[in-house]
Amino acid sequence: MNFILYSDVNDGSISQSLGRPEYSYYFVLKAYRPVLESLGRVHVVSSAAEVDPLYRQLQQAGQECLFLSFSPPHKTPTDLQCPMVCVIAWEYDSIPTEDWDSDPRHDWSQTLARHGRVITLSSHTAQAIRRALGEDFPVLVLPTPLWERFAEVREQYPSTPVNPGSTLQIKGCIIDSRAMGLSADGLIAPIFNEQELETRGLSVEEPEPEPEPEPEPVAPPPLTLQRRAFITKHYLREGYRAVTSESEHSPLFLLKHNLLLWYREAVRDLVPVAARKQLFRLRTSESLSEPAPAPEPQSIPEPLPLATTVSEAMEQAEHPQALLPDTSERVEIEVSGVVYVSVFNPEDGRKNWHHLITAFCWALRDAEDATLVLKITQNDLSTYYVHLITLLSQLSPFACRVVVMHGYLEDEEFARLYGAASFYVNASRCEGLCLPLMEFMSCARPVIAPNHTAMGDYIDERVGFIVKSSHEPTIWPEDARILYRTLRHRPDWGSLKAAYADSYAMAKNQPQDYQAMATAANERMRDYCGFAPVQQRLSEFFGLTPGSATTPLKAEAGTASC
Repeated sequence: MNFILYSDVNDGSISQSLGRPEYSYYFVLKAYRPVLESLGRVHVVSSAAEVDPLYRQLQQAGQECLFLSFSPPHKTPTDLQCPMVCVIAWEYDSIPTEDWDSDPRHDWSQTLARHGRVITLSSHTAQAIRRALGEDFPVLVLPTPLWERFAEVREQYPSTPVNPGSTLQIKGCIIDSRAMGLSADGLIAPIFNEQELETRGLSVEEPEPEPEPEPEPVAPPPLTLQRRAFITKHYLREGYRAVTSESEHSPLFLLKHNLLLWYREAVRDLVPVAARKQLFRLRTSESLSEPAPAPEPQSIPEPLPLATTVSEAMEQAEHPQALLPDTSERVEIEVSGVVYVSVFNPEDGRKNWHHLITAFCWALRDAEDATLVLKITQNDLSTYYVHLITLLSQLSPFACRVVVMHGYLEDEEFARLYGAASFYVNASRCEGLCLPLMEFMSCARPVIAPNHTAMGDYIDERVGFIVKSSHEPTIWPEDARILYRTLRHRPDWGSLKAAYADSYAMAKNQPQDYQAMATAANERMRDYCGFAPVQQRLSEFFGLTPGSATTPLKAEAGTASC
């Protein structure tokens, strides 16, 4: 048997395709290739136009041929002579069964019916297809075989509940919540370009209309002694870091900054009003009589108003915290304690990354040895940087740590990330497979994750802490009509918060239970996505006899989302 493989994304275009809906198919093709090579000859083409000429050539030589299209059905050719099968990653409750824009290709049920069979990455996708095409429609559920690839990581980095210390490296930048002097006073106003302003209904020349008067805010409850002590402890720790750690700001500036924040948040209400006015006059007179030197900032910038014109938006780009970090250098950071890791693209609306951060900071805000490491698979830092810093500022102060890694990781550097993790975290609304989650489980790491959509095939209480969820309506991603035609899941924030707290308690106090969960995660992946079980399913589906198994390719890890 000859297998012709095609993906719209290939080796030459993958670096420019991160974030596209189809880029994950590239990783699926690379993962399937060794299994297909054990069953026949493999030919990878760069264009669908190459399929039929190759098919006719092989047919004249008396050889069987099958075209596997690693693309969504609406982007798969329907007029080829070569027999073909679609390989589909899909995460919604139903497949498109309607056409729009006068294009019948959008109706997946018609395309798949012509092919006569299909390969999916999960049982969830198979059920959605059978609901449209009937229970007897031939569907093969075939996860990507990847368990064997992580044998070296499992051997080099055994799972440990509390990490004694690991150094992570990346070519790009690292955003560390502990080195930023986070405060609500440093919130960044959103920066909108002209197109975004028009989308929000704002004229380039005209300011935003006056908002409706809002009800008076409810006064916060008085500070307790315990809360004052926690805030004091936080800023003492930040002051110590200011004089012992390297920073782009001087130690004196950071000490003044943290002292002012401590005064505002912990004790200002205890100071008599007359004394407060005197302190304010003193600070004002000092700032007027002693101008700050140009290279060293001496005061905290005032929060900027919401931009209403393009010129104002451009002025806001001068906000110090809104200036993007340099991403051209190789940088490193050390993490330790109970380390949670997640890999995602912030532009992917399924990933629910705001909940990942807020639930972590809320559940473990007093735990200094809890760290959340976020590896970003998005090339453009500007698409999420302001939102990230704003979110962290809104959550401050917190004793736990959030580390964001932006840039490219080499294989050895990714291995260190696998090894540093105590847990992998997923809070997605839906998944077609979730390769990063499977990769960390293959490294014997327990997880925090929902058990909906594709994750229902391999997530249960034995391998991790389950995040509860419920259905909500959504659209098919390609539907230009933006009509609610399918369902996804809404993860429960409280359940995610509880999972963080419970997993942290297990790591700290129940190491034997942690090791049992880590072992179960590894065994689940061996049975689910090991080379042998995947090869057996594929050979039975096509009625082929396996040859000698090849060594699985060492594919790029941690960058695919499906």
